[in-house]
Parts: sequence; structure tokens; C-alpha cells
Amino acid sequence: MAIRIIIGLAAGAVIGSIIGYFGRCSSGICPLTSSPCRGALYGAVWGVLLALLLR
Repeated sequence: MAIRIIIGLAAGAVIGSIIGYFGRCSSGICPLTSSPCRGALYGAVWGVLLALLLR
């Protein structure tokens, strides 16, 4: 169970940071696409939630 959460966290962080890097939001209002760091944070949260839902 813990390994699934860690994998979901890592995968979500990587995908979120990629989306944050390429999907730059000029206003900074969009939490996922405002910066790579913020995208990684939101991606990690979504990854963990998805990992917990798909058990």
C-alpha cells in the first residue's frame, strides 16, 4: 500500500512539473500551470489521491 502511494506521488509530481513547465500561466492564477514547482505540488496531491482511489 505504501509503495503505491509513493509511486503515485512521484508520478504525479513529475507529470505536474512537466505541465507546469510547458503550460506557463502568465497571471499566476492557475495553480497547476503557474510554475513547475507548483505544478509538481498539485500533481503530487492528485497522484496520491488517484493512488488511494484505485486500490
